[in-house]
Amino acid sequence: MAEEGQFFRPVKDFCERSVVTCAPDDGLVEVVGIMREKNISSVVVCDKKLPTGIITDRDLRNKVVASGVDPSTLAVSEIMNSPLSVIGENDLLYEALYRMSRKKVHRLVVIDAKGKLSGIITDSDIIRLQSHSPHQLVLDIENALDIDEVKVVYGRIQSLVLHLSGSGTSTRDMVRMIAHLNDQILLRLIALMRAERFANLPARFAFVVLGSEGRGEQTLLTDQDNAIVYGDELGADEIAQIEEFSQVLVDSLIAIGIPPCPGGIMAKNKEWRRSIGKWHDQLDRWLRSPTPKHVLSCGTFVDIRTIYGDPSFEQELKEQLYAHVQRDKLFLMRMVESTLRFAPPLGWFGKVKGESGGEHSGMLEIKKAGIFAISEGVKALAIQAGKLEGSTHQRLEALVKDKLINQKLADNVAETFDFLVLMRLRGQVEAVREGRTPDNYIPLARLNMMELGRLQIALKGVEKFQEFIKGHFSLHLLRS
Repeated sequence: MAEEGQFFRPVKDFCERSVVTCAPDDGLVEVVGIMREKNISSVVVCDKKLPTGIITDRDLRNKVVASGVDPSTLAVSEIMNSPLSVIGENDLLYEALYRMSRKKVHRLVVIDAKGKLSGIITDSDIIRLQSHSPHQLVLDIENALDIDEVKVVYGRIQSLVLHLSGSGTSTRDMVRMIAHLNDQILLRLIALMRAERFANLPARFAFVVLGSEGRGEQTLLTDQDNAIVYGDELGADEIAQIEEFSQVLVDSLIAIGIPPCPGGIMAKNKEWRRSIGKWHDQLDRWLRSPTPKHVLSCGTFVDIRTIYGDPSFEQELKEQLYAHVQRDKLFLMRMVESTLRFAPPLGWFGKVKGESGGEHSGMLEIKKAGIFAISEGVKALAIQAGKLEGSTHQRLEALVKDKLINQKLADNVAETFDFLVLMRLRGQVEAVREGRTPDNYIPLARLNMMELGRLQIALKGVEKFQEFIKGHFSLHLLRS
């Protein structure tokens, strides 16, 4: 595997499994003796097999030697660092690197799914990074000093995706990385703006992202879907300040290369910037009157994810949504009905049909052909279950865990979704390399027989999923 592909392997492939541990009540002098004997710079502190802290040689210098305390009087618990900086053993290496740089630590304790000690990973364990690496890009985002530098670094995200596209990196990991880097771009812009002009913004507000950005499912074709929520108690001056902040932030995103939303779903527009009370009212209007326009707007909004600010607003609005659909199923039924209008373009004998005529003749609009039907169908199931957090994949996992769908269905839907997103991302990479603006169209003539066969199977999988949700939500009861 190419060196850059290492960053998409799990931490468990790199961490040191042989970890020296001690108990919180152990004497410090005894533990220091073990560190000296084994020539190690840290010991993980475990309580009932669960890691709770860590002591390092720096702790010994700063907390014992420098303060002149008699080490023979101390227990490990008195100087250990806690809470612990940890990472899951199945998390990706680039996430470990990002967490180290963010927390300004040199090591992370690796834990398994039950929270038990699995290993330890240090920055020195990891191969030195080259310029084509997610970690280096994150560091460069964090170190950007102004909007011009952010723009340059943002442009490198596209270059990184092009570089990694032939490395064997999975589509799911690639999409996850793009979303992660885009989040860091947003956070850096906000940090720069707050330092320069908006140091005194009220605490009771949140900048949220919506739609595919809210789900963390962006590819190379991305525009803005965002909003602002703020407390009902804020005064006119505070609201005016938030309005100015919203306009500057959205304009800054446009300036670095993230295009505006064609439908105007942006925090700089008044209808997407409201108090929590008014957002409750708006959500209620959408849910009570599920017209096609309301279903589309609400469907985008409920993918809400807090990027910056008070996260309680997001949870409040989701709880309102969950409570409503338990009382009244009509909105969900209309939402699923709208997804069924996007039938997979399959003709006689299952042949994939491209568009006829126009500039996209012979091409397949892959989002409308299947991606939208899956993401929205899974979203409807997640709303019904009260499990909206995360991506389409994470929602499927939550639905299986709660036994709301079976594992076989979830695996089939996930496999279909991954293939369609792969086709979308690959088409966008080809467009960029050829100097074209990336879009959602796939030239069918460029696909070989095997790829056409896989596409045919995927679109049939979309049809099966649509049949499932049609029955699940009893759409036969709907009147047109």
